[in-house]
Order: sequence, then C-alpha cells, then structure tokens
Amino acid sequence: MGEARAMRPMSEPQAALRQAQGAGQAQGAGQAQGAGQAQGAGQARNTRPGSVWRFDAIGTVWEIETSAVLSPVARLAVQSLIAAFDADWSRFRPDSLVSSLARGAGVMPAPPDTADMLDAYVALSDATDGAVNPLVGESLERLGYDADYTLRPVGGPVAAPRDWREQLAWTEERMLLTSPALIDVGALGKGRLVDRVLEVVAQWTEGDVVVDAGGDLVARGAPVRIGLEHPYDLTRAIGVIELRDGALCASAANRRAWGDGLHHVLDARTGEPVRTVVATWAVASTAMRADAIATALFFDGGDRLAHEWGVEWVRMLSDGRVEYSPGSPAELFTR
Repeated sequence: MGEARAMRPMSEPQAALRQAQGAGQAQGAGQAQGAGQAQGAGQARNTRPGSVWRFDAIGTVWEIETSAVLSPVARLAVQSLIAAFDADWSRFRPDSLVSSLARGAGVMPAPPDTADMLDAYVALSDATDGAVNPLVGESLERLGYDADYTLRPVGGPVAAPRDWREQLAWTEERMLLTSPALIDVGALGKGRLVDRVLEVVAQWTEGDVVVDAGGDLVARGAPVRIGLEHPYDLTRAIGVIELRDGALCASAANRRAWGDGLHHVLDARTGEPVRTVVATWAVASTAMRADAIATALFFDGGDRLAHEWGVEWVRMLSDGRVEYSPGSPAELFTR
C-alpha cells in the first residue's frame, strides 16, 4: 500500500450523496432519518430488494438484509448470539463477565471470542505504541462514559495501565486478570460481533446478505454502495465506496460526544480524547479487522498496521484534510 495520500479539504452537496445512493433511499448515519431507516456511524448506503430486519441491540440499530425473510428460528439464533456476546463483554452491564472481573481479579472461563480479539489488541497496541489498550474502560468512565451514561467527568483524565499485558492474560479456555481492571473491547468488539452474526445468518439463508450494526457493516454477494458521511455536516458525503464480499467500518469523533470536546476515542496513554483525527473508514475482509483499523487510524502507526493486514482506508483530519491508502476503493469528492 505504501504511504498515505493526502487531499485538500473536502465538501460535497447533498445532491452527490443522493447520487452515491443510487435508486435506494438514503439510510441514516448516526441519527434517525425517518421511518424505516437505520442508524450508523459515518456512512449511508443504498438498500436492495429483499427483506430487511431492523432491531435495536447493544446500544445501536441493526439492519440485516437478506434475499428472503429470515425465519423466526434464524432470528432467535441471531438474538441469542448478540445477547451472549453482550453478557460477556459489555462494561455497561453489572452482571457481565468484564464487570465481574473489574470488581475483583481472578480467572474466568474465556468467552469464545477472547483469543481472537485480545490477540488483535496486541497488534493494535504494538502498532500505536500503546494508544489502543483493552484496559481503557476506567479511562472512559472517568470522563463520564460510564454504565449510567452520566456524561459527567469525575476528576481529570486517567491513563490506562501501560503494562496491560502483564495484568491481562488469556488462552482459548481461560482469561486472567492479576488486578482489578475494566476491560473495554470497543476498538473492535462490534466488528467481531458483526462477523459472527453474518456466520449465523449465512446458515439460514442463501444469496445476498448485509449485516449493518450502526456503521460496522459486512456484505456478502451483490455490491453495496456506501456514502462516507462528512463528520462536520451530516447532509454531505466526502465520497462513496462500493463494497462486495467484505466489510466496511467507520469511526468518528462526533459520535458519542459530550461535554467540552469529549468523545469516546481516547488515547490510552493519556486518557484524553484524540484531537487530530475526526473520522475514519476501513475496508477489510472481516468486520473485526476493519473495526480495529478504523480505531487505529486515529493514531500514528495505524496506517502501518493497515498495510500489514491488507486493509484499505480513508481518514479525515481535524483541519478538513483527507488521507487515504493508495489502494483505497473510495471515490472521493473534492471541492
């Protein structure tokens, strides 16, 4: 992939976003857009003929598009999977596994996703010099992004444990914390869940499938055109990506933002929100890797890991400039 390419500040009128969406109706990117439309983070896409199942789970709106209506048994399988993942990894639930570990160190049976996700965190942490860290939960709570969504900071920022790999250990069967800490897998967890939901849906239906969990999206079959929402103006797009048999994940500082410039993308080394990057998009073979790179791109080193993993990307800086990987499939709009 080589070095990132940079472009001038971008803007695009709503007409271009409508064109990017083709004949389909625009679908929301992080805000309710009217009846029958979904929420997302930094992107809008066209829908295709078939069945669309919409529901709320893990704090976001999901859309699952299939060629035929999913049976009640298939829907139950999807809902059960999401519920189990939430029960393991949600720091917003007092009864979750990670909340239990936060109250007292110890050894617990490892959930099915443990090794894959935490191994990826090792790569993320190494690539970003520790800026991405799964023990960042307390740092987020300190700024008000807590289980009660108080959105009220308590004291100043606090860094996550730098030696997190000495505190947290795992195998396929067990997970160990040597001292109490709050695990947060927000850098890649939703992407991982999207991949697993696709696996379940694929067992029950043939043909085209799209699983979209509020900005973390995976598609199988026919191509899907996706508009990349401008983080400073939700009526504009900075470009479009045509996705086929792959995943696209987005992250933006204007989502889950509160107070005086606070948002959910923190530098684990300082506990403070990132200021230099405002939005990222990543295209990969799996949603977990796309989600992970969308987070890593907020920091130095994220582009190098993207190159190692074969992930293409776009990011917007706080001054309006846009950078992208040389192989990026995005059609970007310039002024």
